[in-house]
Amino acid sequence: MPTLKEQLRVDLTAAMKARDETRTRTLRMALTSITKEEVSGDSARDLSDDEVLKILGREAKRRREAAEAFAKAGRPDQAGAERAEEEVIAAYLPAQLSDDELAALVAAAIAETGAAGPAGIGQVMKVVTPKVAGRADGSRVAALVRSQLAG
Repeated sequence: MPTLKEQLRVDLTAAMKARDETRTRTLRMALTSITKEEVSGDSARDLSDDEVLKILGREAKRRREAAEAFAKAGRPDQAGAERAEEEVIAAYLPAQLSDDELAALVAAAIAETGAAGPAGIGQVMKVVTPKVAGRADGSRVAALVRSQLAG
């Protein structure tokens, strides 16, 4: 089974042959980010699939934020391009948790830690974050933890 990075390269080649400009551009940017991460630090190294997923998640978040910024600035064409790139990246990410699944994980973490009130947010986040890694945005998790601990 190929690694995620190898799959990205294969898909990039296919996108180039199909002359799919959005997909080609997005996959090139993703592979560039992965390569930068591999060569940063003291010595070059190959990234694991989990590390590649973190990078792809970060890239998807950048596209989402850029799309929001362009939409607020009255540039729907640029916002649409950013959303299209986010969709390409999202195809490689694990499926996002539904609100109900996330709420159940947060409730279980609150019960496990015995946290109460705003002071317990850090404890609950420490337990929930590894369980939702890559499957829910951190700000979404934090907002849910806050709301469940407040009420």
